[in-house]
Amino acid sequence: MDTLVGTAAPTSVPVTLRKLYLVRFAFAAVWAALLFASGDSLNPLSGALLVVYPLFDVACAVVDARSVNANAGPVRGLYVNMALSALTGVGLAIAAASGIPAVLRVWGAWAVTAGLVQLVVGAARRRMGGQWPMIAGGGISVLAGASFVAQAGKDDPSLRNLAGYAFLGGVFFLVSALRVKRADKPA
Repeated sequence: MDTLVGTAAPTSVPVTLRKLYLVRFAFAAVWAALLFASGDSLNPLSGALLVVYPLFDVACAVVDARSVNANAGPVRGLYVNMALSALTGVGLAIAAASGIPAVLRVWGAWAVTAGLVQLVVGAARRRMGGQWPMIAGGGISVLAGASFVAQAGKDDPSLRNLAGYAFLGGVFFLVSALRVKRADKPA
């Protein structure tokens, strides 16, 4: 982890983000496969996966925040994201005891708020390149979050939709990683 954290020179921010985005893609892909495979029930595996995902998001936001100038605008958004994700981890641990509808409501609220933060951070970083997938992903997250809350009220809610959401988010991180790399090359 020391390769991603430290006192990074401003020119290394795209390199750090590229690595971070690739790690986020890999994590999301594995997480989504595990959640999908664990079925539509709340069991010890799916419960642990639900709590781990937002906590991983906190760790990634910490790495991201350390890679940029402390006075930069996106850092404030990253701090907001850290707080939201940490609270979501706790909320999901509690909601898992109440059933899938409660989990979908907590996850949906998180997806909406985290999506808004992702939109703002991506927009603030757009000059860096590779941020349009983050902006689009933030917008999609807002819409998906609202749909999770709506699904919570249905007769047979499913956790599998969360796997699809996470995988799609991972794809957006992969595309951003590829775009940041191009933006980092000399003109």
